[in-house]
Amino acid sequence: MKVIIHGARGKNGQNLMKLCNEGFAGAELAAAVSRSLVLDSAAGTWPLLTDYVGDADVVIDFSNHEATADVLAYCTARHLPAVIATTGHTDAEKTRIRQASKHIPVFLSYNMSVGVAVVAELVKQAAAAFPDADIEIIEKHHNQKLDVPSGTALMLADRISEVRPDAKYVIGRHKNGKRKPKEIGIHSLRLGSETGTHEVIISTGAETITIRHEAENRVLFAEGALKAAAFIIGKPAGLYGMSEMMQ
Repeated sequence: MKVIIHGARGKNGQNLMKLCNEGFAGAELAAAVSRSLVLDSAAGTWPLLTDYVGDADVVIDFSNHEATADVLAYCTARHLPAVIATTGHTDAEKTRIRQASKHIPVFLSYNMSVGVAVVAELVKQAAAAFPDADIEIIEKHHNQKLDVPSGTALMLADRISEVRPDAKYVIGRHKNGKRKPKEIGIHSLRLGSETGTHEVIISTGAETITIRHEAENRVLFAEGALKAAAFIIGKPAGLYGMSEMMQ
């Protein structure tokens, strides 16, 4: 599969380029796109997505959520599947993703780790098994991460909400920390070069379940994105995620 990498100069983008050059999951680099790159068709680098009109099977976006509309417009115009691997989307951007998915296949995940997808399923099952338990989510990332809480923490909370539709998200706690029923507490830590750790604590008062995922290397996100790309190619228009890929 020929892959356009949008956001090729970022850490995840560079890992994607390396994996494509190694042929991971049958991937081949079609174009590396970043505003900091010069147009060099021989080297396969392009400053703007719209500059590239060559062959491609899929676009993977690891840039910034603010580019979502442009990426989806490009993919829709070219009838290309899109893997959206950015986080922090606004409501308007989320609407744009849903609209685009009516015309092209769109894979959206706030964490491209297959391990995190497994954790999300376990968390949902545990929340269903203990409907009255207190649930808190703790996420840790490097000190330069912009969005708080992380997209992954919100994804985990959303999975819990599937079995607790009346849940209320409490982002951090200050002053009166007394819990109310059905709350899901979410806490963010920003430390050094932390790659990403997510921990979900479920307590009934009589017993506690802790489900934890630690990302030890960023390469796993690039690997997951390529697996998502391979999965979505050839699919009908629609919105897909890790849960569909794992079925």
